[in-house]
Amino acid sequence: MTNAEIIIVEDNPHDLEMILDAFCESEIKSETLILRDGVEATDYFFRDAQEGAASTLCPPLLILLDLKLPKVNGMEVLRRLKSDEKTKCIPVVVFTSSNEARDKKESYGLGANSYLVKPLDADRFAKDIKHIINYWTTLNVNAY
Repeated sequence: MTNAEIIIVEDNPHDLEMILDAFCESEIKSETLILRDGVEATDYFFRDAQEGAASTLCPPLLILLDLKLPKVNGMEVLRRLKSDEKTKCIPVVVFTSSNEARDKKESYGLGANSYLVKPLDADRFAKDIKHIINYWTTLNVNAY
């Protein structure tokens, strides 16, 4: 298991490319791990526990989570993360195309630390990513 500082859970190749471009533009040097669906995300965080082994996970500074994921949706990933003792304090920013009130309410109810709707404008998208990463990796004080 790698010890990434930022974990991106995103299945859309275009959105992922825009996120990574924003990282490059901001010269973000954080170790990043990309997980492309909900099964990869839950396996990454919970595989050791399922196999009865001690977890070697060093908590990341941030999880950037899309809700509309294949196999296991982002809401279920969020539910699992925030209901487990070893992962519940990891900051999770929901970064999704959904502007639905029920998704916002459910995300916050499950313990999301922030909820942002992906902007359609590429410049705004990049700017939002830079702000998210700057806040959660440099300004925020984590529980770990």
